[in-house]
Amino acid sequence: MTEILSAAADPRLLKGRGARSNDSSRYDSERRVRFDDGWVPEDDAPPPLRTHVTRDSTRTIIARNTSPDISFNQSINPYRGCEHGCIYCFARPTHAYLGLSPGLDFETKLFVKPDAAKLLDAELRKPSYKPQVIAIGTNTDPYQPIEREWRVMRSILQVLAEFKNPVGIVTKSALIARDIDILAPMAKEGLARVALSVTTLDKGLARAMEPRAATPQRRLDAIRALSAAGIPTSVMAAPLIPALNDEELESILAAAAEAGATGAGYTLLRLPLEIKDLFREWLEAHRPDAAKHVMSLIRSMRGGKDYDAQWHLRQTGKGPYASLIAQRFAIAKRRLGLNQDRWALDLTKFRRPAKAGDQLALAV
Repeated sequence: MTEILSAAADPRLLKGRGARSNDSSRYDSERRVRFDDGWVPEDDAPPPLRTHVTRDSTRTIIARNTSPDISFNQSINPYRGCEHGCIYCFARPTHAYLGLSPGLDFETKLFVKPDAAKLLDAELRKPSYKPQVIAIGTNTDPYQPIEREWRVMRSILQVLAEFKNPVGIVTKSALIARDIDILAPMAKEGLARVALSVTTLDKGLARAMEPRAATPQRRLDAIRALSAAGIPTSVMAAPLIPALNDEELESILAAAAEAGATGAGYTLLRLPLEIKDLFREWLEAHRPDAAKHVMSLIRSMRGGKDYDAQWHLRQTGKGPYASLIAQRFAIAKRRLGLNQDRWALDLTKFRRPAKAGDQLALAV
């Protein structure tokens, strides 16, 4: 059972957070509402919404999918929940599986997998494992703030480097530059590539939409550092939100190309399940004058609905407005020389390194 935080009760509770409420998940049968009854003196500041971290006792670390419109079929998520607090994050509904709210719970109640590297080592050693690219950052961000302390992502990369298993990473955090010492040697062998998500170049809009993520400039700096180290780096203009940040598409791609990015992609805003209400709530709070127009344009690209989950359309939408965005992207990437190299990662170098206790081969 989850409390519903009313933003009207005390906005100070929401400082540094993306969601405006903490509504029950779709699986909860009961709801509890917290509200201001007027008995708390106005001068008494409410306790801040602190981040709580719980150890996740998962027994496996590689997740697999069969989605036909996704370029990978196995991935790793070092964390559940994400402190970045991006209001549009399509991973928010996954917190409902834990009995928590996709709202504020998603960004304040986090789960860490401290044994991820150990579990990964064991899974890669199984005779049944066939080397494939492992995607990281496809759900929650592996370089969110708690990674500075827990270093789970770094330990995962160390295992992948040891096994020479290729990896593709998506993040919006400048913290990824910390791991250039691992990623650069991997990239030199065709084993690593990175994509930085840049949603906007407007620092104010970024702070409102992605309150605890790196600033746009720091992400561009990370692209520059990764590219300079020889790591194939792309920019993801994602998500594009009509009448909010879609007009920045060309400028985002140009800024990333100038920083050294050689690849690019984009996705349209997705509003599955609880996200549609959280996003509407955010719009009314931060862009009340544009809220109706934004939602109208979104529905025009989703067949009249807030969201259309059709394979191959959920990322880019359909209709005249979606087609215009696709054309603009194609023209911009061609003008900037992006996506000319496809960076195929090398699966042939995979090996299972010896470990303590292994029997050594006899010399002939």
